[in-house]
Amino acid sequence: MDDRFGARSMTCQVQFCPYERQLRQPLRTGHGDWRTRAGILVRLATTDHRVGFGDITPLPWFGSETLEQALGFCQQLPDRLSIAELEAIPTSLPACQFGLESALAMLSAPNLNLDSLPWQPPAIAALLPTGKSALEAWQPLWARGYRTWKWKIGVQSVELETAWLREMCAMLPRGVRLRLDANGGLTEATARQWLQVCDRYPQIEFLEQPLPPDQLEVMLRLAKDYATTLALDESVATLRQLMECHQRGWPGVMVVKPAIAGSPRQLRQYCQEHAMDIVLSSALETAIGQWAGWQLAMTLGNAQRAMGYGVSHWFTDNWNDFLPAQFEQLWQAVKANRAKSGDYCP
Repeated sequence: MDDRFGARSMTCQVQFCPYERQLRQPLRTGHGDWRTRAGILVRLATTDHRVGFGDITPLPWFGSETLEQALGFCQQLPDRLSIAELEAIPTSLPACQFGLESALAMLSAPNLNLDSLPWQPPAIAALLPTGKSALEAWQPLWARGYRTWKWKIGVQSVELETAWLREMCAMLPRGVRLRLDANGGLTEATARQWLQVCDRYPQIEFLEQPLPPDQLEVMLRLAKDYATTLALDESVATLRQLMECHQRGWPGVMVVKPAIAGSPRQLRQYCQEHAMDIVLSSALETAIGQWAGWQLAMTLGNAQRAMGYGVSHWFTDNWNDFLPAQFEQLWQAVKANRAKSGDYCP
């Protein structure tokens, strides 16, 4: 990062606050059911009153640190850190890297006007509920302007889910794109069943992570055997994994969750140096984490593909609706919510 303060040894005050959010309904995936989302908000401040916010949202089943490890790291931090120390977080803590570096980037941007910052990328994909309920859930999202949806598969039988897929594709309006996400829950045989069906429907933009990350060679074969585009997600959870898959010649899409990928500075540099079909996607973070991801999307994402950040309708709170100029209010709201349960932020 540029030395915008004139000295990399200049320190920032560090504060953090854990949070837990309720989902309106369980989100079923190949990794199990999600009912709550927990994370840690970070606030950095300088003596000249500049402030930056970050969001630490681990996904250990994707390969990041656990929430407990992230919280333990935050608890051992001193009250003040230098810029160099903030940029030296170990790669074993990718969610912490993202949250703290994002806060530093906001803090150190020269002449930052939060009211004028771009808030939303041109197109966003919305997450549908798993199973048959998706057949109706897309309609209110259509009314809200969404034209790309992600649907989790691999939870019920192939026969049942592909029957729902046929029904959905028959009713979807023209111009809609549908992404199918298996979260690595298929076998090669069931992946081929899915791809045979997907090849009949032009509405399907891609099939995401059909097999576990350790089966990249099989997915490379599948990518050659079918017309439907394949995408990686769990296989490219961190920057190191993304680099490995790119170097091994992955021909399809890479769905990257910046919140768990590690250093946003290093992610931006690598993606700008190499031609890749990147879709940036949510890890179910707050507006603070979303905004940091969207800033990356402005420069790294494929302009022809929607970014996967349409998740606000999944939460009972409004923590995804805050604009950058309101992040201090969000910080206070999270602190107040934690205090209601008798816990207080450090």
